Amino acid sequence: MQHHFHPSILREYDIRGTVGRTLGPEDARAVGQGFGSIVRRGGGRQVAVGRDGRRSSPALEAALIEGLVAAGIEVVRIGLGPSPMLYHAERSLKVDGGIHVTGSHNPADDNGFKIVLGHRPFFGADITALAALVARGDVESGTGQVTEANVLADYVARLVEGPPLPPFRIGWDAGNGAAGPAVERLVQLLPGEHHLLFTDVDGDFPNHHPDPTEEANLAHLRTLVAEESLNFGVAFDGDGDRIGAIDAHGRVVAGDQLLAILAEPALRAQPGAAIVADVKASATLFDRIAELGGRPVMWKSGHSNIKTMMHEVGAPLAGEMSGHLFFAELGGHDDALYAAVQLIRAVGASGGSLADLRDAMPDVVATPELRFAVDEPRKTAVVEEVLARLTAEGASVDRTDGARVTTADGWWLLRASNTQAMLTARAEARDPAALDRLVETIDAQLAASGVVRAR
Repeated sequence: MQHHFHPSILREYDIRGTVGRTLGPEDARAVGQGFGSIVRRGGGRQVAVGRDGRRSSPALEAALIEGLVAAGIEVVRIGLGPSPMLYHAERSLKVDGGIHVTGSHNPADDNGFKIVLGHRPFFGADITALAALVARGDVESGTGQVTEANVLADYVARLVEGPPLPPFRIGWDAGNGAAGPAVERLVQLLPGEHHLLFTDVDGDFPNHHPDPTEEANLAHLRTLVAEESLNFGVAFDGDGDRIGAIDAHGRVVAGDQLLAILAEPALRAQPGAAIVADVKASATLFDRIAELGGRPVMWKSGHSNIKTMMHEVGAPLAGEMSGHLFFAELGGHDDALYAAVQLIRAVGASGGSLADLRDAMPDVVATPELRFAVDEPRKTAVVEEVLARLTAEGASVDRTDGARVTTADGWWLLRASNTQAMLTARAEARDPAALDRLVETIDAQLAASGVVRAR
């Protein structure tokens, strides 16, 4: 079987495209047979398969399984659920790998595949090698089989293992994504009072798009928290691996702020440990980790990058601005439902409220993530041009992932997006005037390379 994937679907961290345009069942079948071949050549036999709630997911799942079976793989179908449930199944069922059919937080007509092999992320060179193997037709053939496993109850029970949880009044917004049924089951195991929004799975996402990093998508949750006088609210993306949060005053608690809160119990349990965060995170987070006696590690954005670094430095905890939070006790995987439970524990241990923890954080102002559309081949070149100019100017630059520049006003970041034909930027400063100066610097650097930000 030879098959050439549309170039745009082979991302650094997963395989993702627009259904009917760049991604279809034939691609899913090829992914299945290619990945199945890699598993078999590594001495494995079994692969767990799950899916999210998008309209296209059942057909892609069926084709993916066809490909795996054609490679001689024993497929264990776990059905509809969040990506973290697939990661749980891949560990607990003792299979050799796993694939979740999901478009994550992308538009409703997108879809794709998140892959794990031997409890580790399958990304970058792994995906390139899979595509090359399929293009050559260098695949295994055989007659596999399909069984089913219901892991939802076991997955949710795992989320609440440990000491009793404190009772809070919490709002939960699943955004009609795949986390909905798990959230419904989870709150039955929690003390306190729980108010649910949009837990019915609907691939059209009729209420709001399931991306909690966009503040507009938290409007329903903010209203619920206010109307019911709740302690706080949490929201999830389309496949339940990114978390957003709102405190009792309706303020967004960003991904790096959540990581700062969770770092305290993590470092209490493992003093001096490394905590990993991506280059978009606030300087106040890295300062807080150090203040707590931990070792702050700044690393490249992208969940597979963060997972890999986490393993390298033995970190108990890691996170990204995008709301991915990673836990060593979950094998280094990101799980937004588990993050919500750990947030409940951390707020309870603090003796105060989430709003109190938010109030105690240093006062800085920051931009949201700024996006600049560029052609795919051009985005990396622009970053290199900016780096060359900064070097010539003698600027203080961290090159971990693009350019993170520290000045007297604060810091700014410019990097190439891992998943889109975009440059992304962010800045943080001590006051609005300083922030304006940093944003002007970003705009000027991009203008020098012929890129103008849409206002």
